[in-house]
Amino acid sequence: MREENATPRPGDSDDGYSRRSVLRSAGIAGAGLGLGAFGASQAHAAEGGAAESAAAAEAAAPPRRGRTMIGVPFESHTTVRVGIIGLGNRGGGMIDLFLAQQGVRVTALCDPVADKVERAAKKVVDAGQPAPATYTKGDHDFEQLCARTDIDFVYVATPWDWHFEMARAAMENGKHVGVECPIAMRLDELWDLVDLSERTRRHCMQLENCAYGKNEMRVLRMAHAGLFGELLHAAGAYNHDLRGLMFDPDYYEGPWRRLWHTRLRGDLYPNHGFGPAANYMDIGRGDRVTHISSFGTPALALAEYREANMPPGDPSWKETYIKGDRTFSMLQTAKGRVIRLEHDVSTPHPYSRINSLGGTKGVFEDYEPRIYLEPTHTDDRWHDFGEFAEYDHWLWKEHSNPPGGHGGMDYIMVFRLMQCMRLGLVPDFDVYDAVTWTAPVPLSHLSIKAGGRPLRFPDFTRGGWKDERPGVDSEKPDGS
Repeated sequence: MREENATPRPGDSDDGYSRRSVLRSAGIAGAGLGLGAFGASQAHAAEGGAAESAAAAEAAAPPRRGRTMIGVPFESHTTVRVGIIGLGNRGGGMIDLFLAQQGVRVTALCDPVADKVERAAKKVVDAGQPAPATYTKGDHDFEQLCARTDIDFVYVATPWDWHFEMARAAMENGKHVGVECPIAMRLDELWDLVDLSERTRRHCMQLENCAYGKNEMRVLRMAHAGLFGELLHAAGAYNHDLRGLMFDPDYYEGPWRRLWHTRLRGDLYPNHGFGPAANYMDIGRGDRVTHISSFGTPALALAEYREANMPPGDPSWKETYIKGDRTFSMLQTAKGRVIRLEHDVSTPHPYSRINSLGGTKGVFEDYEPRIYLEPTHTDDRWHDFGEFAEYDHWLWKEHSNPPGGHGGMDYIMVFRLMQCMRLGLVPDFDVYDAVTWTAPVPLSHLSIKAGGRPLRFPDFTRGGWKDERPGVDSEKPDGS
């Protein structure tokens, strides 16, 4: 669902997952550059260090450098001042939702493509706000945006290899930051984000819009009301045929997203499935994931699509794809529950995030939504999920027809985030959720390389998960 589209940069890469060093997306600045040789050599090198890299992933948590951010509220704001980095497909659309909020002003915009910034700046002025400051002078001009003193929140919607660097710059300059999925691509970066948030006292959030889907929020409230009984299992996915978009030179402005299929074997985009499932099971709020084991199919479909659709001499012919066409991850929690994650963007199939939850009293499955719960249902057949509309979250009751993409969940997410900042509330999710929902990216790669070996899942909260606390299933604020 998240289709970030900004001009990528050239980068240097090595097998950061086998030696805990740098892994950068080697984005292409010109269409004539291919990185097939890099992808092939990295794939061969990766196999040799599987055991060592798995052991490194299971190292103990580094010492805490600050104080926990669990339960820390935003400072209240009469007006929330927003800076946006990345104005492609995602950022260029999300700006409309920020401009639709009361008490929010977009003060600065950044993208190395000047035309995109110009179009976005016009939207700001057309909305009746002052002309924003603009930053278009190269790949690192975002640093100047982050250094401004008239920004409270930085929104990042850029290619994945930039996410960590931009989140770090925002926090180090005293800004709260929200980042599109995934929040970083390396385990050491995930730990660094936790440490930065704790040290700077700034929130760093994964903007997981699916957590605010209408079905997801209804299931969440039903789970918390006990309708599923004791929870046992959940499943989530990002199964979305992106072959045409990944080979479209204009949609992503280069092959940066496709090139990740030449570098990692695991789940590149776990957040949309994992975020809602983690909410159902109160991961980080009374339970936590302890282990992950991942498997992948052969990597065939992208090469087949290229053969059928791309002309000879296209740069993609230099690429060697190693990511399994479909990956599966099984996650075990401290309470013994199981979460299954899937990822597939390279084979033909209808869109699905699976979105399933089961317990001792019944089960929900999405795509199409259906439910079976005792004692309401006793006939051994699926029933209409609409029977449970009374459990809709208050956000969906107040915004029954929200504007924006993805069925309105984008608007609900932005509204709630800005509401928390204006009123000085604790955010619905924090840096610990962000890094937990993204950790399957590096961990699934390592597990697949090690033949599906179960790996210990880091406790990014350093023990804070044991205490129950509110999350997305929030109460309506007084006076809102």
